[in-house]
Amino acid sequence: MNYEAGLDTALNRLHDEGRYRTFIDIERRKGHFPQAIWRRPDGTEREITVWCGNDYLGMGQNPQVLAAMHEALDATGAGSGGTRNISGTTVYHKRLEAELADLHGKDAALVFSSAYIANDATLSTLRTLFPGLIIYSDALNHASMIEGVRRGGGEKRIFRHNDVAHLRTLLEADDPKAPKLIAFESIYSMDGDFGPIREICDLAEEFNALTYLDEVHAVGMYGPRGAGVAERDGQMARVDIINATLGKAYGVFGGYIAASAKMVDAVRSYAPGFIFTTSLPPVVAAGAATSVRVLKTAQHLRDAQQLNARILKMRLRGLGLPIIDHGSHIVPVHVGNPIHCKMLSDMLLEDHGIYVQPINFPTVPRGTERLRFTPSPVHDAGQIDRLVKAMDSLWKHCALNRAEASA
Repeated sequence: MNYEAGLDTALNRLHDEGRYRTFIDIERRKGHFPQAIWRRPDGTEREITVWCGNDYLGMGQNPQVLAAMHEALDATGAGSGGTRNISGTTVYHKRLEAELADLHGKDAALVFSSAYIANDATLSTLRTLFPGLIIYSDALNHASMIEGVRRGGGEKRIFRHNDVAHLRTLLEADDPKAPKLIAFESIYSMDGDFGPIREICDLAEEFNALTYLDEVHAVGMYGPRGAGVAERDGQMARVDIINATLGKAYGVFGGYIAASAKMVDAVRSYAPGFIFTTSLPPVVAAGAATSVRVLKTAQHLRDAQQLNARILKMRLRGLGLPIIDHGSHIVPVHVGNPIHCKMLSDMLLEDHGIYVQPINFPTVPRGTERLRFTPSPVHDAGQIDRLVKAMDSLWKHCALNRAEASA
């Protein structure tokens, strides 16, 4: 076996398909987000505007969050020093989990190193807790949910995206006595569409199934206290397990689940992904707890973010661009070709100082490649205007090139 040749083949395939991913070296500067510094490969620098960040509300720059992190750093040092079971549980972790449980109206919460790990570890562990568990999973669930369902083994059913009728058909076909769990999301990040939470909870009650809701792209952003779409829709108490992240709207790092005390205790006691992982540094837990607390009463940030998202959608749609709009804060522009998508991304960065990464397969299906913009409350009118004008110019340029190529 020529291993070098094998690596070359694999990497060249990505280049040929226009799917090779390039890291853009940027330096966020405190107090200036969404502005950042792009360090080019040749060592030169340029100021850019970040339009693809997941720090949806700019909380990574919030003075209260930074002050809490400084306090914890000075008090405890850098790391936690161990797993949660062995010296890695501090007062900061307990405060964070208390804030999260309160946020979602649950008895308890459990913090993981990421929302990916929280999904993977919890969903796979539920198979151990409930032998014979059948998991019904939305076709467009995140890769972490898919991995958790797969790795746990056992029976699974994939229902068509947001298709409640198809889910009902699958539930009806299985043994009424078998334990069941329905896993779905509140906001699917690639299209920005919402999951039918009320209807799925209705089915779960009818068929005696547990519900598992991923609110990763919604926490901090929706609901009167930022608990997510389930809170906004008055369905939070009906969801058995809520998964979310601390690394997007909360602007810090980590993931978690919130559920009943007994459910959390069982996952804590059985999940290898929790048991054998070093806990979050106290400084991170302190910052995250403060961010959660602040956003419980920061409706003005949510309102400003939604307003900017509506403005950007309206203006891009006015140019005739193919916007995918399901009413959420995410603004995808459909391109449909990985090479064109990467070309647009490169030109926005190099020619206009606008940073947005191309979204290609396998994150989205082939033929649905897109640019995905994430406006925030800290993007101002001038930055929105420059983005719209740049997209107008480049879209016309790319359309002209396509027309000439096909002539």
